[in-house]
Amino acid sequence: MTASAPESPPPPPPAVPTRSARPGGKGALLVATGILASRLMGLVRERVFAHYLGNEAAAAVFKAALRIPNFLQNLFGEGVLSGSFIPVYAGLLGRKEDEEADRVAGAVFGLLSLVTALAVAAGMLATPLLVDLIAPGFEGHERELAITTVRILFPGTGMLVLSAWCLGILNSHRRFLLSYLAPVVWNIVIILTLVIAGGRYTEDRLVEVLAYGVVLGCTLQFAVQVPSTLRLLGRFRPTLSLAGDSVRQVLKNFGPVVLGRGVVQFSAWVDTAFATLISNRAVSSLLYAQTIYLIPVSLFGMAVSAAELPEMSRASGEGQDVAAKLRERIDNGARRIAFWVVPSAAAFLFLGDMVAAALLQTGRFDAADSRYLWYLLMGSAVGLVASTVGRLYASAFYALKDPKTPLRFAVVRVTAGALGAWVLGLHLPEWLGLPQYLGALGLTLASGMVAWLESTLLRRKLVKQVGPVGVPPGLLPRLWGAATIAGLVGLGIKLGLALLLGPMPGVEAEWGGALLAPPHLHPAVGFLAVAVPFGAVYFGLAAAMGVPEAGAVFRKVGRKLRLVR
Repeated sequence: MTASAPESPPPPPPAVPTRSARPGGKGALLVATGILASRLMGLVRERVFAHYLGNEAAAAVFKAALRIPNFLQNLFGEGVLSGSFIPVYAGLLGRKEDEEADRVAGAVFGLLSLVTALAVAAGMLATPLLVDLIAPGFEGHERELAITTVRILFPGTGMLVLSAWCLGILNSHRRFLLSYLAPVVWNIVIILTLVIAGGRYTEDRLVEVLAYGVVLGCTLQFAVQVPSTLRLLGRFRPTLSLAGDSVRQVLKNFGPVVLGRGVVQFSAWVDTAFATLISNRAVSSLLYAQTIYLIPVSLFGMAVSAAELPEMSRASGEGQDVAAKLRERIDNGARRIAFWVVPSAAAFLFLGDMVAAALLQTGRFDAADSRYLWYLLMGSAVGLVASTVGRLYASAFYALKDPKTPLRFAVVRVTAGALGAWVLGLHLPEWLGLPQYLGALGLTLASGMVAWLESTLLRRKLVKQVGPVGVPPGLLPRLWGAATIAGLVGLGIKLGLALLLGPMPGVEAEWGGALLAPPHLHPAVGFLAVAVPFGAVYFGLAAAMGVPEAGAVFRKVGRKLRLVR
């Protein structure tokens, strides 16, 4: 972290759009708004995908194939730029060193473009090897289809890396909305591809056509951000120059962050590889579950972390002043995250089949698939709070220009997670005499458990550097108490409706049979019947327990009701 800032030129006049300021809370709201729109459209995409491909072999191939080139996006994309580029670039903006900031932006773009182009070419050449490593369960025709699909997808993923550079520029200038709305374009292109081609081609051919649609969507996602990004840059000159302390600082941060992201991606690869050894259904369901799981992670964890990172990076002053500013932002962010993520985890745990059915149950995705997805969401619920709060802790280290600490703890997490996935995913069902396909639950459960390990290690290290931080003592028990009671109320309503209307047909074919079966209702109606009471009970109990965030929600609702009257 930098000490007090040197003499800086006078700030530009307020009319200059690149220097406007917004409070961190508003930034988080804008990020959440963009992410919400993107995630909602992503759910539509997944529902359309489930309608045409369900949990068939082609669906497993496409989802596994998409994960392979996405390694490139995750390695060089938003997560890496957030930890290496944004802290340096936002710090320059905070000190009004605009010319140096523009030079750093151009150098990062040039170097990132070169590295990405080389990585795309290498990935396309090495696709057969990558498929064998990431999806060892694919053989024969499935393997050949995966190879073809991955080679089509790789260039599009390269465009997403450049899109992440735009996001870094926009976020540093506090222009949060566009960068998180841009994926809506990507989702729309994929949805249109599925709707147009879904009834015209065989499943295998549909997968290939869909891959081309993904590439088009990636290109458009980058293109819609370029005009606004260029307007924010005073003099944009892409270069490959390594000269300058700021550029070297970005590169110094880049190595540990890339390694950290690579370690995390290795964990995702391990889960995918193990899932292909379990069944095709496990592969597709695991990635369906991750789509749902990422909704609260993105809306609350990513939204708060993305908005707070530039603000924490701008913090200046003496050591104690910087520490105090960081503590305030971390504590406020952790409270907001916990308040919203705890009920999300409880909903996955108690009502996951209703959530899955409302979002995905259509066409080839039936009630039995929703039940199976519930098992995976149960495992994901275990580490949901830890994963979201952990993102905020990692952002604090990036703001402190210390990317090595998150890297070290990521290595610990992945090592423990791989061992846990091997035991819980591949062997525990056999030891307990359960169906092998339930091993997918073991994969998500192992990931959730090690998320707590990583989050705890990050928090302890932060405490040593800046003082006590994190979710206030006593808050999580209150939130979990309210969420558990709300979950039991929702579960009771679900069981009552099932007794009154009968269970949903088809679910008895899944493991567990009619136990806790959903009612014979349209999935969306059934979800609303349990979700509304669940939310009312949670917010009411949280407010009664004196949780300030709950009181704020009721005050906002009350004001809106008075305006309506």
